[in-house]
Order: sequence, then structure tokens, then C-alpha cells
Amino acid sequence: MTPANSADRALDEALALVSRAPEGGGAGDHRAASWPRAREAAVHAGAGVRARTHRVPLADALGEVLAAPLDALTDLPSFDTSAMDGWAVAGPGPWSVRTGAGVLAGSDRPAPLEDGEAVRIATGARIPADTTAVIRTEHCREAGTQLFADRPVLTGQDIRPRGQECRSGDLLLPPGSLVTPAVLGLAAAAGYDELATRPRPRVEILVLGDELLTEGRPHDGLIRDALSPMLGPWLARLGAEVIGTRRLGDDPEGAAALLEAVTGSTADVLVTTGGTASGPVDHVHPVLRKAGAELLVDGVAVRPGHPMLLARIGDRADGRHLVGLPGNPLAAVSGLLTLAEPLLRALAGRRKRPRYTAPVQGDVPGHPYDTRLVPVLLSDEHAVPLRYHGPAMLRGVAAADALAVVPPKGARSGQDLEILDLPWTSGGCFT
Repeated sequence: MTPANSADRALDEALALVSRAPEGGGAGDHRAASWPRAREAAVHAGAGVRARTHRVPLADALGEVLAAPLDALTDLPSFDTSAMDGWAVAGPGPWSVRTGAGVLAGSDRPAPLEDGEAVRIATGARIPADTTAVIRTEHCREAGTQLFADRPVLTGQDIRPRGQECRSGDLLLPPGSLVTPAVLGLAAAAGYDELATRPRPRVEILVLGDELLTEGRPHDGLIRDALSPMLGPWLARLGAEVIGTRRLGDDPEGAAALLEAVTGSTADVLVTTGGTASGPVDHVHPVLRKAGAELLVDGVAVRPGHPMLLARIGDRADGRHLVGLPGNPLAAVSGLLTLAEPLLRALAGRRKRPRYTAPVQGDVPGHPYDTRLVPVLLSDEHAVPLRYHGPAMLRGVAAADALAVVPPKGARSGQDLEILDLPWTSGGCFT
């Protein structure tokens, strides 16, 4: 075993034990992983998986991450071009106007200019040899067969010289860059028809519970399934390819189906909802034990969402992962931001999201020992906490721009808090 592998194994073992090792002790011997440590565990888990790559047409690469450098295949531009509609001129003016058609973009190589000659030229057209400058249409005037400039003409003005943006072989973007629409445009301009990228992590969603309705109003102790409509689009905005959503019951048949999914799913990540506590129908922990999974995070000191978990199924390099979300909707959102997002970003080869803070408007109560995630609206100056932030509520987060990270014991008005942008307000992933 190499030193690097030894270090990885030591960190893995520490993360697997995190739920059994008190962090700071104190009242109640709080044993869940701290919120920052849980997020680091998710990053480390995703980064340890052997990267998969493929080559895809440009249009199919959108939202994926470059697996190889994007090197220029040609000079850009590949010939001297006009930056404006106007006149290509040679030498000092006034200039004699060349008769006939002007020079258009995409036309054959134009004839060279003679000293004192001018020819009409379109934006993007090839510059004739011996051209001194391009004069914009609005900066000159014709008088008979002569062209006069209305202002001084500088050598080289409004000409884009060959290689101005890059030379063939230049590094345009490094591996790990997200393929955005602008990257697709750059790749096309540089001559690419396809790109080597890391495919999106494949995710399957398993919604657990007998009390969930798929349509109509809640009634007779049954509630609407709020997670199925939310999780798929949310995970897609985080860069995942959602391959399916299944609903499993709390009965023995549901537990058997959960075990079959854990051991047989083709997804890189399974996301479950509910069943992560220790009640009589909470099957996630027993199923993970039967599957031989390794718990990396088993409970997080965060409210809402503390029963969330992260497990590895199989070996470190080629294994799959399961993110267990609590069944309450806002608690599930907390689990998405705490474990699923950093895991998926690492699996996709994307960089960590930059951290930033904002001052909170008003005092925010805190939990005695745990981090709180509170929905907020972002103004020009403050993060404004929203009401309706109980574990089972979605009203607050539906109106929010982000969640604020409130430390144990709370925050005072004006205190800077870390902000977690929601994927649709921060741009999310291109799909």
C-alpha cells in the first residue's frame, strides 16, 4: 500500500467512525458528524472514485466537465479579418474606390490593394493583402470615385490579425472546466466536433413510505409525495443524470426491493428518502448492513436533516454511493445541500462551489449544538430569513434564493453567515 493510499484509507476509517465518535462532547454527548465535516466526507468520497470519460458531440457535452485539455486546433482567427463594416484602405488618403463588388465574409481571397486604393469590406471578411487599416462606414464619406476619412486613420485599426485570440496548440481551457454554452462556442471556433468529458453521475431516486399519495389532496392520514416532483429536477440541476424514480413501501416487500436496488442498481448514486432513523419500518440501516455497505456519515449535526447518511457500496475506486435523505421535505433539502451536492460535484470532476458570506438581517435563533440551515432571500445588502422553515415545510425554501448556515447557538443581526445558493438562483448546471 502506497503512502497516499494509506492516507486515504486512514481518512476513510475516520469518516466511517465519525458517527460513533463524540465531537466536542457536551450535553447529550452529541455524536453526529459536524456539518462541515460531513460535507468534506462527501467530497472525499466522490473524489476517490475512478473517473470515467467518453467522447461526445459538442451538443451532448453541455453541462459535463472536460476530461482533457481544450487545445486550439488552429489560429484564431485563422486569417486577418475585418472587425467592422467599412472600407479596407492602403496607404494615406484620400483613396480611389475600387469598382465592382466589395469583400464579403466567406468569399475567396481578395486581390491585394494598391497604394491609395480602397475597397468595401464586411465584418468578418478576409483582409486584402497590403491593407493599412479598416475605416468604419460611419467614419468616412465618398465623393465621386474618392473616399475621405472624417478622422485620423491609425495603422491596423479595426483589423483582427491572425492569431489574435490564440495560436494553434495554445491551451484554451484546462481539464475540469465545466462545459457551458460559451465553452461550446469556443470549442466550435477552435475546430472541435466532439469533446472528451466526464459523464454526468447517474442517480436513481428511491422514495420510501406507505403514507404517500401521488395525486389528489391529502386525506385520512395520507399525505402527498412532495419529494418525487422535487428531487429529480433538483438533482438534474446539480449535474446528475436521473435514470429513474421508484416508490417503495415500508413493508417487508419494500425492504426486499430496497436491498435489490442497493445491490443491483446501475446508478452511481442512490438517493433514498425516509427510513434513515431507527423506527420499526426504517429499513435503510438494516439494508445497508445486509449489503455490506460502509457508512461514511451516519447522522449530521444539522437542523433540519440530522438523520441523513452517506454510505459506500463496493470498493473505494469503483464503488457506488447511497445518500439517505430524511423523509421531511425541508430536511431532505438540507441533505441535498449537505451530502448530495458535494458528492455529485466531486464525482463529476467539478470544483467546489466558491464560498461566500452575507450579513444576516435580524437575530437568528440557533440550536444548542447543531448547525441550522435557514431559507433566506438575498437583498443588495442582507440575507433576510424567511418564515416556514420547519422540517416538514417547503413554503420557505420555495420563496428563497439560498440557505444561510447558522452556527450553533445562533447569529446576531449583521453577522456574516455562509450562504448556500439554491441551484436555480445560482445558475445550476446546464441541461
